[in-house]
Amino acid sequence: VQLVESGGGLVQPGGSLRLSCAASGFTFSSFFMRWYRQAPGKKRELVASIDTAGGNTNYADPVLGRFTISRDNAKNTAYLQMNSLKPDDTAVYYCHARIWSTDYWGQGTQVTVSS
Repeated sequence: VQLVESGGGLVQPGGSLRLSCAASGFTFSSFFMRWYRQAPGKKRELVASIDTAGGNTNYADPVLGRFTISRDNAKNTAYLQMNSLKPDDTAVYYCHARIWSTDYWGQGTQVTVSS
């Protein structure tokens, strides 16, 4: 199993970024996908989740209405569209999949929101 995030970077407050998570080594379309983030000195927190078909999504309150999780099962890729970014969104963002009770994580991608 491999999860590879990309798309992070430095953005000004109010800006947008789209993160991608390229998955391999498992049947991507059969498992929920999640995005987590971890800010310096803080615990890793769940940001968003999406079901296997992409029809049901859930978001943490701090990102509700600003972030959108999606997936393309044909491309084995999950996405996190982040709009109206705030300095508090600064963190390392991780892609996650739980496969048969085992948690798998990507290496993370840094998102920094600063003027």
